[in-house]
Amino acid sequence: MAALLTSEADMAAAGWGSIGSMIIMYGLLFLAFWFFILRPNSKEKKRVATMLSNLELGDCVMTTSGFYGIIIDITDDTVIIEFGNNKNCRIPMDKSAIAKVEKANE
Repeated sequence: MAALLTSEADMAAAGWGSIGSMIIMYGLLFLAFWFFILRPNSKEKKRVATMLSNLELGDCVMTTSGFYGIIIDITDDTVIIEFGNNKNCRIPMDKSAIAKVEKANE
């Protein structure tokens, strides 16, 4: 009877061991997911938010559609951008449509 209890105890320990290893594997999977997907995404969001908060009049910007222009007016969530040599081509657009900024003094 003592041999039977030893094997049952071994089976119970093996059961908890497999659950523990499964928990560790899921933890490592979540850690890898966070490190390779969530962390770079949050860094990019911070970079874009900083870029948009530092907009100034006269900055040269590239929009998400690939047009280059100069900022001539800024409000809370929109900007007015002047495109090309024609001074009458002024288009208001959302700040989120700006992909890249080159400062006027650089």
